[in-house]
Amino acid sequence: MRTVDERLVRAPLPRVFEMAVDVERWPALLPHYRYVRFRERMHGTGIVEMAANRPFGLVGWPTWWVSLMEVQHPSDRGSPSIRFRHIEGITTRMEVEWSFEAVTNGTHVTVLHLWNGPRWPVIGGLIARAVIGPVFVHGIASRTLRGLARAAEQGETSERAFPREQS
Repeated sequence: MRTVDERLVRAPLPRVFEMAVDVERWPALLPHYRYVRFRERMHGTGIVEMAANRPFGLVGWPTWWVSLMEVQHPSDRGSPSIRFRHIEGITTRMEVEWSFEAVTNGTHVTVLHLWNGPRWPVIGGLIARAVIGPVFVHGIASRTLRGLARAAEQGETSERAFPREQS
């Protein structure tokens, strides 16, 4: 299974990247996310648990997964990216990459998902390609990218879009 969601975000790369990498704040901006929390933080990486709803009209189908998240910042060598390797949930072994490229009118963002499907004999790959990828993965990823793009284009910073709680 391979899904690609991409978008020109009319905002500078540092702003777009800042909002994308601040995953714990996504539920404040993206109504389809129920929660995002780190189970463990390490320098440049972490284990993050995410839960989102895939809307079907008025009803949302709950989804959940845990990923190893690795971040390559714009100031690091190479192109900025955020990578997730799913380590728990039905999508275990899914590889996800968010890539960012500064372009004339803003930032081109690509979200790539690669997965061989669940380890279900005979039907695992078929279910991944026919249902999970196009309906759930694309359904959630496209909403996530659209919502983050909207906030970035409105000139939000992570702090303004996601005000931190006062201690």
